[in-house]
Amino acid sequence: MLIEQPPKFFRALYPSAIFRMDPNEHSIYLTFDDGPIPEVTPWVLDILNKYNVKATFFMVGDNIHKYPEIFQRVVDQGHKLGNHTYNHIRGFEYWSNKYLKNAKKADEYMHTDLFRPPHGHMRWMQYRLLKKYYKIIMWDVVTRDYSTKLRGPQVLANVMKYTRNGSIITFHDSLKSWKNGNLQYALPRSIEFLIEEGYEFKLL
Repeated sequence: MLIEQPPKFFRALYPSAIFRMDPNEHSIYLTFDDGPIPEVTPWVLDILNKYNVKATFFMVGDNIHKYPEIFQRVVDQGHKLGNHTYNHIRGFEYWSNKYLKNAKKADEYMHTDLFRPPHGHMRWMQYRLLKKYYKIIMWDVVTRDYSTKLRGPQVLANVMKYTRNGSIITFHDSLKSWKNGNLQYALPRSIEFLIEEGYEFKLL
């Protein structure tokens, strides 16, 4: 529970960050972190296209630099972009000015007003600086598709158990999620579950 759906004390660390959208709307916000990469992102795009679903991709700038054609496909298919720094860096390991510089380097490719910190944490000063330039998007449900301790049915169960009105749901178009098979199992089944539950898929 502490990982899959962040508790109030964690949300309070970043009071103006967005963890959940309108709880009165029967809607969810599907997001993906860490791409684009050729092994995974095209498959994710195919799945989203199959179900006619749009999502927000929090991208790593260096991956965009390496794979511009995949980045362009995300844009062309009408998905939204978010900044996930240029090198997927941990906030606690960098001084605030260097962290902000890394985020701005990524934004040269994306030109977005959305930011999500890698690993879900920032120093307080990093948060203070970043919120001047971006809407900081966290999550209401993290699927843990990246975990080597979980299998696909458990990842799907996280979505089914914790999703609620306004949930921002986080998957990862990353090799970690792909190599353990969790993404392939859980993503299409999660979308089908959410459709059956009557949720509307919205962009951030």
